[in-house]
Amino acid sequence: MILRPLSALFVVALLTGCPMSDKKSEAAKAKDPNAAKKPTRDESHDVAFQGFVGRLRTAVQSRDVAVLSSMMAPDFGYRWDAPGEGETPFSFWDKNNLWGELASLLKDHWVPHDGFMVVPPQFAVNFTPPPPPAAGAVPAVVIAPPKATLD
Repeated sequence: MILRPLSALFVVALLTGCPMSDKKSEAAKAKDPNAAKKPTRDESHDVAFQGFVGRLRTAVQSRDVAVLSSMMAPDFGYRWDAPGEGETPFSFWDKNNLWGELASLLKDHWVPHDGFMVVPPQFAVNFTPPPPPAAGAVPAVVIAPPKATLD
């Protein structure tokens, strides 16, 4: 009979000693502009990210615009200069015959860069935006998986 009250007391003592998340310090860190930026984790070996890339590759190979649209951010960047009136990434890729290039890019190794996983890896090394590409040039692909895999 004495075991129950003792174990309850032990649990209470344990729980009061657990560190709690300090929301005030997190908010202060978020407001501090001088806070060090956390580097993006390499998610290329994460199972969820690999599944995302696998679905992405399948959608590109079959040119499934509906699936690709659901996987892309609303402000998805597919060219360096401003797109033409009413142009979509899909119409750009069709017009410039870039679907094959996109499929081959997606086979390359993904690397972290500024909060995103990017391909090709050269995109993440000493990046400075290039001048607008010539017609038919292949833009880099920047795709963010669901936020749960980046945190």
